[in-house]
Amino acid sequence: MQRELKLQWLLLGAFLTSFGNSFVWPLTTVYIHDQLHQSLTVAGLVLMFFSGANVLGSVLAGMFFDRVRPQRLMVAGLLGAILTMLAMVAWNQWPAYPLLLTIIGFFNGWLLTLLNSFGTRLRGHDGRFIFNMIYFFNNLGMVFGTTIAGPIYELAQNQVGPLFIITASLYAIFILVVIRYYRLPVTPSQHASADRPAVALPRVNAQVIWTLCLGLMLTWLVYAQWSSNMSVYITSKGVSLTLYSLLWTINGLLVITFQLVINWLNKWIKNDYHYVYFGLATIALSFAILLVANNYVWFVLGMVVLTLGETTAFPMIPALVNQLTPLEAKGKYQGLLNAMIAVGKALGPLAGGLVIEALGYRLLFVLCLAVALAITAIVGIVTQEKKGAVQHF
Repeated sequence: MQRELKLQWLLLGAFLTSFGNSFVWPLTTVYIHDQLHQSLTVAGLVLMFFSGANVLGSVLAGMFFDRVRPQRLMVAGLLGAILTMLAMVAWNQWPAYPLLLTIIGFFNGWLLTLLNSFGTRLRGHDGRFIFNMIYFFNNLGMVFGTTIAGPIYELAQNQVGPLFIITASLYAIFILVVIRYYRLPVTPSQHASADRPAVALPRVNAQVIWTLCLGLMLTWLVYAQWSSNMSVYITSKGVSLTLYSLLWTINGLLVITFQLVINWLNKWIKNDYHYVYFGLATIALSFAILLVANNYVWFVLGMVVLTLGETTAFPMIPALVNQLTPLEAKGKYQGLLNAMIAVGKALGPLAGGLVIEALGYRLLFVLCLAVALAITAIVGIVTQEKKGAVQHF
């Protein structure tokens, strides 16, 4: 009998992928600006191409997951990422760096989508618990990675080559884990026959899934203001860049803490949509706090509220999409969801910058608050209206 993937190996993969990836993206802007002597606008465009490739990788990985042996897809993605990382050790100047970084963006979307898609096939665990734990270990890897990436970068005298070597090494370890443990049963779509058509996704399910995907995309567009344009605003209030960075350390630690609490609450709260409504509304509340924030304590409070919102909403939406999709299409829609997240991350800093230049920070916060509340209302109305008609798989 073929052994199947266990949760602990999936979570190890999420940790290693996030840990390795956190050596790449946090230092991209400063490296392009300070070492490659390009403008911040150019750095923003490079990150946009990175996110665009991430969208493509997410969509393709989701489509192939339902048709090809997933283990082979994961190995191929890791090998591609390792080879690209090693190429970046040798060629990390302009214009090779942004071109290779775009390829890394593709494989990043590929690997994250496959991890979520593998999570849809695990047995013996509640879907909510699986996606909460994936989110937990992704953030755990990010906390560890971002904590040591800066010091290693400085010890390497502002050279990125050592960081890419570490990431390639982590991915190489992950390949060994994938070869040994990432095994899944063959699905009907992988042995499709003319007399056994694939299960169609009900129209009402598709409506709810698209509402959740678009809602999450717009939420990430709003959320991205905290990780991009807020650095300038907060430092303009007399807060040091070190204290701004500390906000993200707080974010990572709180995600871990809140996830443990949510896993405990799952014993009593059975309606997954309640987590989504609460999380989206709480993210909106973080921008209401920014409207009155005038010192660092208020910014910490805003980050606590923001983290509570993301921790309750972000892992629950892929769990809901998993519930609403048949086995033969789970990878496709996890890929769609990750693609929408990447679009929100890509457009958020640019959209926020344009609003700031035209209207200022205060009106940006008002718009973010209005958009986040509108998303909460629309998602709530659509899901409540359709909940009696959707089919769960």
